[in-house]
Amino acid sequence: MIDRAHIDVLIELAGAGGSTTDPAEIAPHLHEWRDKFNGRTPLMLMPSDTETLSRLVSYCHKHRIAIVPQGGNTGLVGGGIPGLEGRDEVLVSLKRMTRILDVDAQDFSITAEAGAPVATLQAAAADADRLFPLSLASEGSCTVGGVISTNAGGVHVLRYGTTRALLMGLEAVLPTGAVVNSLSSLRKDNTGYNLAQLLAGAEGTLGIVTKATFRLYPPERQKHTCWLAVESPAAALSLLASLREATGDRVSAFELMPRVGLEMVFRHIPNTRDPLTAPYPWYVLTDVATSREDPGLAAALDAWLEARLEDGAILDGAIAGTVAQAQDFWRVRESMSEAQKHEGGSIKHDVSVPVSRVPAFLTRATEAIEQTYPGARVTPFGHLGDGNIHFNVMQPKDGDKQAFLNEWEGMNRLVHDIVTDMKGSISAEHGIGTLKRGELARLKGQHDLDAMRAIKAALDPHNIMNPGALFG
Repeated sequence: MIDRAHIDVLIELAGAGGSTTDPAEIAPHLHEWRDKFNGRTPLMLMPSDTETLSRLVSYCHKHRIAIVPQGGNTGLVGGGIPGLEGRDEVLVSLKRMTRILDVDAQDFSITAEAGAPVATLQAAAADADRLFPLSLASEGSCTVGGVISTNAGGVHVLRYGTTRALLMGLEAVLPTGAVVNSLSSLRKDNTGYNLAQLLAGAEGTLGIVTKATFRLYPPERQKHTCWLAVESPAAALSLLASLREATGDRVSAFELMPRVGLEMVFRHIPNTRDPLTAPYPWYVLTDVATSREDPGLAAALDAWLEARLEDGAILDGAIAGTVAQAQDFWRVRESMSEAQKHEGGSIKHDVSVPVSRVPAFLTRATEAIEQTYPGARVTPFGHLGDGNIHFNVMQPKDGDKQAFLNEWEGMNRLVHDIVTDMKGSISAEHGIGTLKRGELARLKGQHDLDAMRAIKAALDPHNIMNPGALFG
């Protein structure tokens, strides 16, 4: 247990409103969204500025008190939950550091504190007639520090890249309490190691992000949202290539969904409905957008749709006629995970393979699951445009939920071996956290792991910063 004397000092260092030991206040921060991880801690620190956080971390470094940083607590791999596996850890929440510090429309950049929700950045950019393109289902809750630490992706990676591609610079408190500041919007800066990129995707193991600067883009002034029915993932993949060509590479999102997943949404999520009048095996939801009004784009899209309907690549489809209708289309896609919670146990795989191999992966992995786990319902969906598929497997109908969930490690191993054989990744956008720590050790190259551990040891010699994530 953490000594009470240390807790008292940390409370004093945190200042007024900067800490709590109230179990009721701490409780919402100890559980992840899908209830797989439940932690514990005697103390949650909530610094309001970088200087206070630096003092807190310095004290923890000196006395070797473990820290778990947390953003919006929207993670899914146990990377932001303290006290797992019996560890004694202090929770550090950045929820009081939420300011938008600067929006520079001419520089196409935005700077914000680490606790600011992604949706807040989107709104601030829009007010300046700019676009912050990171978009994901949890954008109202997930925060700047969290999306950097996990290198979040979302639905627009195809066109704008992951968080890492949007990140220009950051300020962070290292595990010793030292503050590094590369908070810059420079497009070119070759003055040594890129510390911002080092901390991106590090899951809070190398420091705590306090501020960040991101690149912005011109707003998408014209957008066409299409809901398309297709026969198979292979047919969807062929559409992706031809649509990019037909529109001058202005596809900003391209999502794949199976019929079985849609039926779960329609059963469990109120005010959702099928955009089409008949069922089909697979669906694509795509956005085609441009930063200027362009009648030629609409004409090119119409011609492409007509040609693909004629040659049978598209079985049926609908184009959103209003913003509200486009939002209805996207609500179906964004409700896929929530709907699955109502269907019983679900074993998750956040994986990626090269885009061209997605259909082959889905075929191979589905066959392996159905042979090994009879009755299991494979429900894959996700970002076909960047190769990231959420390969979720639901328990058999009327099956025993806990018995099914007990198969988690074996099923993960089965799917991850296929992914690795196809030159893919076992974590496309959720991170490693605690959940995939063993799989990282099993599948990552030894020299890669040695290099990662050397970086960790250099920056965090006492291993106090999120010690349960990545390596354990």
